[in-house]
Amino acid sequence: MVKKVEHCHWSSWCRSPQKNNYFLIKLGASILLVALAFMLMYNKSSDSSPVLNSPFLQNTITGDSVGNTDEISSKESIGSEEKCNLFIGEWVYQAEPLYTNSSCSFIEDPQNCMKNGRPDSDYLYWRWKPQDCELGRLDPGRFLELMRNKSWAFIGDSISRNHVHSILCGLSMVESPIEVYHDESYKSRRWLFPLHNFTLSAVWAPFLTYAATFEDNNGVSTSDIQLHLDVLDKNWTEQYKSHDYVMLSVGKWFTKTAIYYENNTVLGCYNCTNSDLTKLRFNFAYRRAMRTVFDYIIASNHEGVTFYRTSSPDHFEGGEWFSGGTCKRKAPVKEGGFELNKPDKLLRDVEVEELEKMLAKASERGMNIRLFDMHLMSLLRPDGHPGPYRFYQPFGQDANAKVINDCLHWCLPGPIDSWNDVLMEMILNG
Repeated sequence: MVKKVEHCHWSSWCRSPQKNNYFLIKLGASILLVALAFMLMYNKSSDSSPVLNSPFLQNTITGDSVGNTDEISSKESIGSEEKCNLFIGEWVYQAEPLYTNSSCSFIEDPQNCMKNGRPDSDYLYWRWKPQDCELGRLDPGRFLELMRNKSWAFIGDSISRNHVHSILCGLSMVESPIEVYHDESYKSRRWLFPLHNFTLSAVWAPFLTYAATFEDNNGVSTSDIQLHLDVLDKNWTEQYKSHDYVMLSVGKWFTKTAIYYENNTVLGCYNCTNSDLTKLRFNFAYRRAMRTVFDYIIASNHEGVTFYRTSSPDHFEGGEWFSGGTCKRKAPVKEGGFELNKPDKLLRDVEVEELEKMLAKASERGMNIRLFDMHLMSLLRPDGHPGPYRFYQPFGQDANAKVINDCLHWCLPGPIDSWNDVLMEMILNG
């Protein structure tokens, strides 16, 4: 009975070719729909991956970048890159310096620590190693070839000038540059590498906005700085667009006593003695000035490459430069090994907030503006400053002499040379 029913059922379909074709069509369509459903499920799963679905991942500023800056972790660098963040890492003891104080003639006396009698030398042999990738060293020959027929300006304060001299020392191992310009005070200077037609400039603009200053080379001021927060310093804006590469950086000068202006009207002052003026914090002025600078950069549509370097923290301990502060450490520290002082933290907070906004606007306009975040890299090197060896043989006559220490600028050779390793990597893979 069962066999008969099955036979009759199948034979009935066999006796009807139209019904048979209809069944096959339905079966084929069902298979196609199932396959399509699996494909859609797979694509949805793939779309959930931030790596696969982020074409601008390397330019993304994450929420971590504006986190707590008291303790800088491996997740807290402005504009950090998912693939390899060059600005997060540690110092490793493994390398000879590219030059010495004898082989380079471009070291200014206050940074010539070996000549001035610094007795230890271990600070010369550390290199920066990013956390998740390898970092090559500055290749002077290759760098000069990349810069053939180009110009580069480093615009800012004395740390910016310190950096220029580091680059000059490195590149001079391949070709000796010729100084072709300097201003009356030798704060703004320009060198030419004639074989490569490459010009390298140091442009003095310690606030980037206009300021009247009354300070000598030792930092002693005869009057309060008159700082205009809404007027740019023409010393750099008049040449900004003429350079293929620009590195902008300021910071420390904003912690000095100053009277602040906008629209040629006094807003107030920081650390001044005039009781009639409104007392303002220096980070207020830094924020206003940065916004003026960034608005100009964005509106300029500069076709070259602009880097902005974050401020370099100091390492004074036991006081400030004027109150007996020193920097006696002999080795780098790990993260958390040196506490960021309050002024440097305030500068950092402003930079994190304002740079995030500026980089977002630059990205919308398709401008090539890049972050050079040397903050953590610098914070971990309290051993790399001249200290008392800013002066020649400071203890030559008296082993107990009281000497003003420099715990802000960098010895040459020294930690600042590793900034050039990072810079070359950014140029090669930018």
